[in-house]
Amino acid sequence: MFFSRLRKDIAAAKRNDPAARNKFEIWLTYSGVHALSWHRFANRLYKMHLKLLARMASQFAKFLTGIEIHPAAKIAAGVFIDHGAGVVIGETAEVAEGVVIYQGVTLGGTGKESGKRHPTIERNVTISSGAKVLGGFTVGEGARIGAGAVVLKAVPPFATVVGVPGRVVRVNGERPVPDLIPEKDDPIVKELCALRERIYELEERLEKIAARGSAQIQKSEEKKDENL
Repeated sequence: MFFSRLRKDIAAAKRNDPAARNKFEIWLTYSGVHALSWHRFANRLYKMHLKLLARMASQFAKFLTGIEIHPAAKIAAGVFIDHGAGVVIGETAEVAEGVVIYQGVTLGGTGKESGKRHPTIERNVTISSGAKVLGGFTVGEGARIGAGAVVLKAVPPFATVVGVPGRVVRVNGERPVPDLIPEKDDPIVKELCALRERIYELEERLEKIAARGSAQIQKSEEKKDENL
């Protein structure tokens, strides 16, 4: 079981890193592969209720690799952590096969939740350098999180998210239809929607005034014709 997962991790590194020359070099030198191997050992200790030993193993792995993974986190085989310095993966995080994580990424919580506090990352998601995914929501299959983005809510499958806070700018390579419903805590969106409603109201008034004006002009022209 351990060696089959290790082979999948090495294959994922070979597939996703164009600088990787061979599997032996990956096994010897890639900190992401080492961190995942140590995590699986720590996770086994955690499941055996040897939680102190599990935390010690995870902290030792952090010292060696610069990658901190809580021993309770669920990480599938075939995940690739590229370089990995500064990566943090929280206790209730779940990471599926094919996920690529770059340096400085945090899969963490907001500090306001209990239970499932950390994100679920579905298959083939790419999380770029410095991105922060915070909360107990799901990032859908094939999504891409831009460098430095701060993601605070669920991401649909095959979406691209950028910015602080993170916003969806592409879904399946196309721009999404703008959401006209204001978010509860976004005063800018609320103000834009209020301005839009005001514009609609003014347009209706102008149409009525224009209609009355055209009616008056028509009546005056009719009177001129009668006088003639």
